[in-house]
Amino acid sequence: MSKEFAGLFIAGTDTEVGKTVVTAGIAAALRESGCDVGVWKPVQSGALAHEEMSDAFRLRAWSGVADRCEEIAPLAFSAPLTPWLAAQAEGKKLTIEEITAHGYPLLAKHDWLLVEGAGGLAVPLTETDMMVDLAVRLKLPLLLVARAGLGTINHTLLSVWYARSRGLVVAGVILNEGASAADQSVATNAKMIECYGNVPVWGALPHTPDELTSERVVALVKQHVHVEWIARLLKQQICKGEVR
Repeated sequence: MSKEFAGLFIAGTDTEVGKTVVTAGIAAALRESGCDVGVWKPVQSGALAHEEMSDAFRLRAWSGVADRCEEIAPLAFSAPLTPWLAAQAEGKKLTIEEITAHGYPLLAKHDWLLVEGAGGLAVPLTETDMMVDLAVRLKLPLLLVARAGLGTINHTLLSVWYARSRGLVVAGVILNEGASAADQSVATNAKMIECYGNVPVWGALPHTPDELTSERVVALVKQHVHVEWIARLLKQQICKGEVR
């Protein structure tokens, strides 16, 4: 019997909210604790997989996995457009079946995959599917990455409710500090999201002006994210027989 996908699907409430930092940092922290975790970027646009500072390049460098960039992001396109249009610009017509199939080689190497989506849940992925459809197909619990500042309550709750309307389990939210220190909403947004969204906030990463290295990324995640909650969730998947 083929191995089912196990791990987390990591989506943002928008683009450029810090999904790659969160994904790589969690993967590195889990790997340090002995969990065999891989990272997968099903579709990448705006850079080819091997190009420095592409999502695949940074995922590999910061997470510490040995997989090649082309394995992490097997479908990568140069145009900085939504995946469907980026692929179309290169004469490629994506299907959700093909996208899913590209994940199996990585799945064969690892017990769990942290799957980083592109942008938010309603990003066009193929001619008929959006990013949320891939998450549904993979049957993975969802981790949402959101900005920490003003406006994030609305964006996060809409994403939570939309995900649940599609049958996804929203496992948690991580806030990523992109706002100024003067934004007073940062101190209360996590509580508001937990209250109105009935979803746990697993942590909040602070803004850092320093250059990000693998050591810095994993230190930030270990200090500010409840990695043990995530490890517990992954191990429950094994207990339920979802990893074979």
